Amino acid sequence: MEATEHDSQFGLSSEEKDSELSDGELQLAFTKGLLKPGLNVAQQEPKATVNNTEGLKQCLMEFQRNLPWIERLDLSNRPAVDIVAKAEGTLTVLDTEDINAEDDFQRELYFYRQAQAAVLEALPRLQRLKIATKRPEDYFAEMAKTDQHMQKIRKKLIMKRTAMEKSEKAKILREQRKYGKKVQIEVLQKRQKEKKAMISAVKKYQKGMTDKLDFLDIDQKKGKNEASMTKVPMNKKGPNAKRKFKDQKFGFGGKKRGSKWNTKESHNDVSGFKAKVAHGKGGKKFGREGKQKPNKRPGKDTRRRMKNSSR
Repeated sequence: MEATEHDSQFGLSSEEKDSELSDGELQLAFTKGLLKPGLNVAQQEPKATVNNTEGLKQCLMEFQRNLPWIERLDLSNRPAVDIVAKAEGTLTVLDTEDINAEDDFQRELYFYRQAQAAVLEALPRLQRLKIATKRPEDYFAEMAKTDQHMQKIRKKLIMKRTAMEKSEKAKILREQRKYGKKVQIEVLQKRQKEKKAMISAVKKYQKGMTDKLDFLDIDQKKGKNEASMTKVPMNKKGPNAKRKFKDQKFGFGGKKRGSKWNTKESHNDVSGFKAKVAHGKGGKKFGREGKQKPNKRPGKDTRRRMKNSSR
């Protein structure tokens, strides 16, 4: 009754009543002096440990087997000596055994040197026991994974590599297309700009705002440049026969003006004069203009009759 009156007095719920230690019970224990101020922790007795040495020795004797070394192949040795450091008379960290376990390089080097020492000790012992230590050339070792599984892995790797190569090629093509489009846009913009400039210049000329026709010269020069760029150069070793004849007849290079004028010596030189050719009395017949008359071609009917008669 006192507990229920106390619970109703402090307004405790049914869940708090069912708990192991409710607030009301703790307050009652505190008022009675059962609880001390501070952290109250339940004290547990320490677990008793039994050091049964005889039992452990007996268990060790039960599973211990005196097997030969060839069946165990166990070695307990120190790391191999660094020959270079020994010759120089210096000591390394591994020789002093002052190794930092947190240093990955020192730790791995210690394992490596210890494995070297184990090999140097084990190989002579195996050779004395006449046990082969080299693998024969025709040795077949069964792999942990089957050939079919490795073939699948190989195919996947090849597919992955080909996919990467295709993606790289596609990337290069996309970049080339972007660059080509960019150049094309720049060329079109340049043409539109030149066209606008030409139209504005023509309008100014039509309105009488300017009397210069420089824009026509620019357009012609542009056309010539484009034609020269599109023209395929021909591989010529030298000038042709016609060019050589004209060069021989008229000359080339140097001073042009007045180079073919008559001089006193050329005027008095008549060694190349031929009267027959000059007056048209030679063997060849010349017309009024001094040209040889061409052979007159027979008419169409005449040629047809000649053709029929030859048949």
